[in-house]
Order: sequence, then structure tokens, then C-alpha cells
Amino acid sequence: MVAARVLKEKLIAIVRGMEAEAVLPLAEALYAGGIRLIEVTFDLRSEKQDATTQAIRAIKSHFGMDVSVGAGTVISPALVDLAYEAGAEYIISPNVEEAVISHTKALGLISMPGALTPSECLAAHNAGADFIKLFPATAMGSAYLKAITAPLSHMKFLAVGGIDEKNITAFKKAGAVGFGVGGNLVNKEWIQERAWGRITDLARVMVDLCKDEGN
Repeated sequence: MVAARVLKEKLIAIVRGMEAEAVLPLAEALYAGGIRLIEVTFDLRSEKQDATTQAIRAIKSHFGMDVSVGAGTVISPALVDLAYEAGAEYIISPNVEEAVISHTKALGLISMPGALTPSECLAAHNAGADFIKLFPATAMGSAYLKAITAPLSHMKFLAVGGIDEKNITAFKKAGAVGFGVGGNLVNKEWIQERAWGRITDLARVMVDLCKDEGN
């Protein structure tokens, strides 16, 4: 179900370092703009990890099945366990770590490791990844994604890192089946100002850009 939702909705909003009281208003603003997939990233400082699991639980409790929540910056099986216990449905990493991928799949979750080179992409795919998070996507450009998908057309690529409303169409045309969007959508200044309407408006623009023709 989650994999199908990613392919349908395409856009994952990346929530990083949010204060607890802002998590649900932010999620509601994203939802109002059409976002149905939210990634909450781990802060790898141990004292900050509870904030991630609490945010995942809060979003899951508030939206139920209407929003699919995942955990990001997951670099160890122990973090996979924390995310799973909190209710995360997919696991996103900045790197390829076979132990993380295999543990993710063993728990029945969707695996989205970060990779850049053809060797990394193949390693992730062979380890069981459902999607390959091409990261950092904009550092390489949409032409790089198009080039890498030619020989690796059997893989599903997500473009992540610097994606915004100005370049998302180019990455879609280059072969991305989905996108992770962080600070360009989950704008920290807007959050501090509680300018939820601006986040909703931009989310709606990006959701529309992701739609397939005819939808």
C-alpha cells in the first residue's frame, strides 16, 4: 500500500528539527496542500531521537490512514526499530547500509536508501530496496538522473536534495517516480512565523506539478 501511494502521490515532505508544538500544525498545513506522505528525520544526537519518534506518533494518531509517515536519516538497525515502534511505514537513509535495508524489509517496511553512483544504486537494489533515493539530486542535475536511469531502468528513483517548484518537472521528465522535498517546502522561517497558509499554497503548487497527465 505504501509503495503504491508513493507512486501515486509522488511527493514526500521532509520534516526536520521541528519543535514539538509545530509538528501537527505543520502536518495539517501540508495535508491541506495535498501532501499525503511525510518523512520525519532523526537527529543523530541521542538526546534528540525521542523528538522524532514522538512526532511520528503524533502525526499517525492525528491522521490515521490518511497520511503515510516515514522516518528519515535512519543509519542503523536500532533506529529502524525505534521508527517501527513509533509507527513509521517507510525507512529513508542518506546512504546504502545493507543491514538497515534487510532489517527494514524483515519488519515489513518500505526501504528507501540514499545512493548516488551506479554501484551504490545496484548495491541498494540487490539488498532489497524498494526505491532508490538519488541524493543529493540537484548537486548532479536532472541530466545525471536521466543518464543513470538508462542502464538502471528496472529501479524506482526518488529525487531528493534541493528539489523545489522550479526543478521538479525536469527531474520528473528525467525519470524520477517521486520526490523528497525539505526546506524548500517546509520553510523554517514560515514555520517560525506560523505562516501555515504559505506552506499550504506552495504544497499545492508542487503537488500539481507532480501529477501525471490526465489526472
